[in-house]
Formats: sequence, structure tokens, C-alpha cells
Amino acid sequence: MLDINYIRENKDKVAQAIIYKGIDLNLEYLLDLDKKRRTLKQEVDELREKRNEITEQIKNGKKTDKLIKNAKEVKRLISELEDKYSRVKKEYEKLLLFVPQIPSKDTPIGKDENDNKVIGEFGKKRKFDFKIKDHIKLGENLDILDLKRGVKVSGFRGYFLKNEGVLLHMAILRYALDKMEKYGFTLMLTPTLAKDSYFYGTGWFPFDMDNVYKVMPAGKLKLDKKEEEATNLIGTAEVSLCGYYADEILSEEDLPVKLCGISQCYRSEVGSYGRDTKGIYRIHEFAKVEQVVLCRNEDEISEEWFKKLRDISQEILNDLELPHRVIQMCTGDMGAGKYKMYDIETWMPARGDYGETHSCSNLQDWQARRLNIKYRDKKGKINFVHTMNNTAIASPRVLIAILENFQQKDGSVKVPKVLEEYVGKSIIKN
Repeated sequence: MLDINYIRENKDKVAQAIIYKGIDLNLEYLLDLDKKRRTLKQEVDELREKRNEITEQIKNGKKTDKLIKNAKEVKRLISELEDKYSRVKKEYEKLLLFVPQIPSKDTPIGKDENDNKVIGEFGKKRKFDFKIKDHIKLGENLDILDLKRGVKVSGFRGYFLKNEGVLLHMAILRYALDKMEKYGFTLMLTPTLAKDSYFYGTGWFPFDMDNVYKVMPAGKLKLDKKEEEATNLIGTAEVSLCGYYADEILSEEDLPVKLCGISQCYRSEVGSYGRDTKGIYRIHEFAKVEQVVLCRNEDEISEEWFKKLRDISQEILNDLELPHRVIQMCTGDMGAGKYKMYDIETWMPARGDYGETHSCSNLQDWQARRLNIKYRDKKGKINFVHTMNNTAIASPRVLIAILENFQQKDGSVKVPKVLEEYVGKSIIKN
């Protein structure tokens, strides 16, 4: 979130960001609630001070009918104002969660993916001298993918990876982990269950709630007497990794914090029905190696780390010999909390197009304020950190690109050179 003082002092900038990012928020109403909140807080504090004075007078032997009457009246007023203050504060805090980050000056202004900007294309697209197959046909013919039984067991968008498909999937993840370890990241196997507060903290809530699976033990389904903080399945290890240091104060010497999480990820894909319904491009469950960095609250430093995260992902794709392109996301397609965002899309021959495989974001201190992650600088001042995240690799989506780019005329698929030692073979065939 943004600091309320910043919002008051930069109302025009914030209002513009709300429009550019397509956020449904009445800024004037929020600011009005803020004013009421501060006024009510002051009135409650003054009445409490008056109550304390009366209590002190009664303790000192000045117990009179007038003082007792005044004490009862002050108590009644405090109760009324506290109730009013609580309701105003609750609504104010709810709306404050919708205030977006101000986008970077070089972020394209636009409404949707059609307004995104191609930064560059990398790698050479292979020219085939035979009729190519898509990843579904390749996977079924090689007995490494079973969609039919996946749907039977898991429902729509379900799948089984089999045989070398499993080995290739695990090889991709392991290769990415080795790369992240090489660059000094702390490797973590993260929880896939996280509380509501960490979804709000990272910005998944309240913006993307429909895309999250809420979890409750079956035995509690009949119990609704006690309201507790809900638990959800994560859609990315970013939620768990950013939550790791929530409500903590780090030392400047600890920065940058470089975390790499591997986890299963779950997304309901609400709003995507009718899109990519075949194959393993858009699925409910997948595995991902995620990069997260916490650094000093300085634009130049966070921009530098933001670029490094993207470079690492591109290095992995280059190692895999997969052609790809980098897209800079426009304001309407980047999410509320993003200061700057890139997607990396990998070439998928059977689609005749690129498909998104990575997402890289710089959120500056927007997440850190929500999660209360701070650091003490060398002068003793407390600051919020800047947070960045990026996909190192996600599978099985990247399997689409590998299977289709490395397919051979006889229906076999070559294993990318850098994965051969992990898979234990150089080619997958019947």
C-alpha cells in the first residue's frame, strides 16, 4: 500500500494511477474517511483524557454527584465515538488496500495486453522440414503425458506426467535451483498453505481473490461458529517468501536478502474459461522456482536487482536453447502493486506464437508496507525494504516449449544439452 501522507500530498498522481490501472476506487471518499478517522481519533483521545482527569479527582476525594454524572456521560460518549471510529477505521483500512502503486515513468500507458511493449526477441527459431506436432500429440505418443486420466481424477485441466515426462519436469526444476544457488540465493522449500494476511500483504488479496483456492479441513465444514483467519493454497512461492520476514526489522548489513522458493502452485483460472482449454498451458496445479529479493529503499538499487532477476531467467532460457521475447507490461495489465513489470514469453512452435512463461515485478515498498518488512540503516533510521520477484522457471508450461522446439521427424524429442545429466538420456523416444 501507499503511505496515507503520500496519498494526501500526491492526490493527483494517485488518482491518475487509479485510472491508468483500472482500479475501482473512489479516492475522494477514501480521503474523506481518512479525515473522519483522524477527527474521531482526536475526539476519543480528548474524552479519554477528560475521563482520566475525572477519575483522578474522584480518587483524590472529590467524589461529588456532579463528577459522577460527568464520568457516566463521558463514558457514554467514549463508547459511542469508539464504535463510530471503529466502523470508519475498518472501512478506511479496507479501501486503503485498493490504492495502487504509482507506475514507473517508462511504463507504457494502456488498458490491456494489446498495449504491452515488446522490448526484444532472443534466440533463433528453428525451421522444421517436416509437419510438426503439438505438445499434446508428442506427449501422448511418447507416453509421457496423460490428459484423459488427469481429467478423470482431478477434473477440468487435470493431467498426469509420466515416465521421462516426470524426469524432464524434475530436471528443469533442479537445473533452475542449481542456477539460483550459483547466484547466492537461499534455497527454500516453501509452505503451499498461507494465511489470508499474507495474501493481502503480497497484493493477491483483494485484487485476485477469485483465482485462489481457499482451504478448510473437511471436518470443519459444518462448523461456522468461530471466525478464524482462513488458509489458502498459494499461486506462487512469492506469498510464502515475502511472508518469511513479515513484521520484522532487518539490518542494512543483511540486505539484499536473496530468496529462492520451490513449490507447487495452485490457481483456479477464473476468468480464463474458454482460453487454452487443451493441453498443459493453462492448468490449476504446477511447480515453480521463484526468485524474491528484498533490498534497500533506493530506486536505483531495486531497479538494478529487478534487471538481474530478469537476466537470470533469460540465462536459463538461453541455456535451454529456447527462443523467447521480453514484454514490458502496460499500466492496465501489470497489477495494482507493480511499479514496473516484465513478462518473458517463450516460443511455442505449434501455437505459432510466444506463450508467457515468466513474470518479473518491481513493487518498491508497496508490499513491504502491507507486510511490515523494514530495515535499520547505518544511521539508525527505520525504512521499508523494496521487494522484487520473478519466475526462475515454471513447469509443466515450459515443457510445451521444450517438446515442440526439440521434436524430431520420427516423433522423438531431444533433451536440451544442459538437462541430459539430470534426465539420464539425450533423447526421449518410444
